[in-house]
Amino acid sequence: MKVAIIDDEPYSREEMKHLLSGYSWVEIVGEASSAEKGLEIILTKEPDVLFLDIEMPGMSGVDLAEALQKMKHKPEIVFATAYPDYALKAFRVEAVDYLLKPFEEEQIAQTMERLKNLLKVVVKEQNESPSMGKLAVQDEDKIVFISPKDIQYIFREERETFICTEKKKYTCRLPIKELEAKLSTYPFFRVHKSYLVQLTYVEELIPWGSGVYQLKVHGADEAIPVSRNYVRELRERLEL
Repeated sequence: MKVAIIDDEPYSREEMKHLLSGYSWVEIVGEASSAEKGLEIILTKEPDVLFLDIEMPGMSGVDLAEALQKMKHKPEIVFATAYPDYALKAFRVEAVDYLLKPFEEEQIAQTMERLKNLLKVVVKEQNESPSMGKLAVQDEDKIVFISPKDIQYIFREERETFICTEKKKYTCRLPIKELEAKLSTYPFFRVHKSYLVQLTYVEELIPWGSGVYQLKVHGADEAIPVSRNYVRELRERLEL
């Protein structure tokens, strides 16, 4: 699925690229800081989907979307904006979705699932046996390969992914969402948008007030936060 991002804010474009990088079936074919420049990308790269801001200098995102209605093979449009007041106009130009800044991974996941079904994207599933395959990680100036069964937890911090074993912490270029897919045959569980834990290493689930919990894993000093949305399923998975 070919995607273009049109937004006058560089930070917003970078954030969207980061969020979309977790989908192996997405190719970002271009980005633009204005609707006018975005139109050039649309005509030359022919993206399947536009992630489009609304309030931009000059031509607005809604104006661009209306102009695209005349195209024979127009891209699908997802408005990504800080303004909630344009939802009706978005509906009129048949937008697939309307995302509000700051973006949430869960929001993006729902939108991508909708787009995947709409465009009939075929995703090659990765059916890796737990007894096969190792994960490439960065260890200072070299690449090493570790067994997934040795990973205690994974976390994301300041656009970098860290993979923690009992003995060492490594860095990895992949986002958590993609690692979660690769490790789906192992007992990993997403306890927080920034944390993925292998349940076999969990030693304690500690109440932290108002329905919030923390996890302790074997041999680690760090307490891992558990989001409220994941507590119930986590307790079930841990058979509590």
